[in-house]
Amino acid sequence: MLAISREISDLIDKALYEDRAYEDATTSALISPDLHGEATITSKDTGILAGITIAQAVFNHIDPTLWIQVLLADGTRIKHGEPTLKIRGALTSILAAERTALNFLQHMSGIATETDRYVRAIEGLASKVVDTRKTIPGFRQLDKYAVRTGGGHNHRLDLASGILIKDNHIAALVAQGMSIADVLSKAREKAPHTLKIEVEVETVAQARNALEANADLLLLDNMTIVEMRQVVMMAQGNAIIEASGGITLESIREVAKTGVTLISIGALTHSAHSLDMSLAMNTIPHPPPSKQ
Repeated sequence: MLAISREISDLIDKALYEDRAYEDATTSALISPDLHGEATITSKDTGILAGITIAQAVFNHIDPTLWIQVLLADGTRIKHGEPTLKIRGALTSILAAERTALNFLQHMSGIATETDRYVRAIEGLASKVVDTRKTIPGFRQLDKYAVRTGGGHNHRLDLASGILIKDNHIAALVAQGMSIADVLSKAREKAPHTLKIEVEVETVAQARNALEANADLLLLDNMTIVEMRQVVMMAQGNAIIEASGGITLESIREVAKTGVTLISIGALTHSAHSLDMSLAMNTIPHPPPSKQ
């Protein structure tokens, strides 16, 4: 279950403010504040549920008096027509929170579902599916949680979480006369001792140089299956090997068969389709009689 941190709570507040949820003109014009009802969020797709606690928190942000029942936990494989969350209380509050709650839930469930597809595609093999930093600004924690919910693993959370020497770093330093070995040596000298050093390589020759310089991890960028296999054999388990670049559901199993440790997929977060869900009112009881 995802804890509602201050950062996530602030994100929910911003989303509600963006929707001007406390100024719902339609509901204010038509619905009495005394009218109570019960609603259920139901899946209209098949996939992996993620973000149920976020959806619950959205309703609680709008109205802490709402009664909320979580029907299915994150990570549940849901089917079309399956109820996930039940809300009971002031109808004005339910309607004000509806779209924002669904936006979070659909987005996160879409990422979890896409991740699950990739994980199942390499079932039985040792490689792990990992995400990237290609996330919606402000949604990093939620997107990466959704990846974990779908059975994937997280790459570094942010730029401070690890050293990843990419092609642009190398190009800038090679232009100054440095070799890959020099670049790695400089990184190791300047880096905190707790951080591992990963280097992006595009050729087998670059991979050999990085291994000879004792890189902790190699990121194989857009290499062929044959090249990946060569690098894995060359590394002999002395470095973690990560494959990346253009890997699809159709190609990921062949990539995993090369023996790479990690397979990073940017599409998990930047191209996942949201899972379709809807909120429907089940009952709208008459408001209680006024006390005379």
